Amino acid sequence: MRYNVFIDGQEGTTGLKLQDALAQRSDVELISIDSDKRKDQEERRKHLNHADIVFLCLPDGAARESASLVTNPNTRIIDTSTAFRTDKNWVYGLPEIEQQRGRIRSAARVSVPGCHATGLILSLRPLIDHGIVPHDYPISCTSITGYSGAGRSGIEEYENPSLAASKLLNVPRPYSLLSKHKHIPEMQLLTGLTYEPSFTPVKASFKQGIATSIPLFSRLLPRRSSAQEIHEALSIYYEGEPFVRVMPYDSQAYLEDGHFLITACNNTNRLDLFVFGHDEKTTIMARYDNLGKGASGAAIQNLNLMLGCDEDYCLQA
Repeated sequence: MRYNVFIDGQEGTTGLKLQDALAQRSDVELISIDSDKRKDQEERRKHLNHADIVFLCLPDGAARESASLVTNPNTRIIDTSTAFRTDKNWVYGLPEIEQQRGRIRSAARVSVPGCHATGLILSLRPLIDHGIVPHDYPISCTSITGYSGAGRSGIEEYENPSLAASKLLNVPRPYSLLSKHKHIPEMQLLTGLTYEPSFTPVKASFKQGIATSIPLFSRLLPRRSSAQEIHEALSIYYEGEPFVRVMPYDSQAYLEDGHFLITACNNTNRLDLFVFGHDEKTTIMARYDNLGKGASGAAIQNLNLMLGCDEDYCLQA
């Protein structure tokens, strides 16, 4: 069976990645909209309601508008914006959370997780679910990401040599320091944290790849769990997962002269979890492709579940 698929926002970073990936599939017929009509509401309405699956690759406001235009009860939506990630009427599209796969398979509306949120949630959710990390733990997370996470404008900024030099874009740049980052609400909701995590995103001068880092102190944990015990818990939770790998404990062999390789999962839908530390302190690090498992790859993983395909169809682990 072939499914009609429409990408609303097909000219953005995620939209282009989705087009490239879906063009390889024999079970998908991509519905195109002329460039000069992509802001025409009636033309978009027609395409949205003709599709079996709609991907929304739009800013939040535009995503809400497009979702409101869908009146066909058979049209299912996968949204990549922040608009619906904490909406109880939408299913959060992170299959690796317990019982979430079944919800995604039967969902009419799925919201793809934020790139930063993906690493934090997959690092913490198993530990909170099983009482290793308490709900009120003061979580702190630093996330270093490639500049493609800023979308087309960010890519153009970093890839313009004169602009990059004048703005000193060759050094890492923390951001969202004066405002609440838009991924924090889903981070808190999907982990079950009582309080918002302290979150510092950092944009760096490489195109793609992301690494989240979360420190945990044994003295603040109810069981005073060591790094090795935390590694064991994560290994059990993610055993058999096609796209989440828990790397060997204290993985010196996977470092390069002691340095962490942020871009090692680029061009895949894989997320690698590392646990470093000892009896008193643990550091959990997740690395993945912000354009893959952090965006278009996650969207396709959800599509596969919704269509009843193999979950890894057209995705590289």
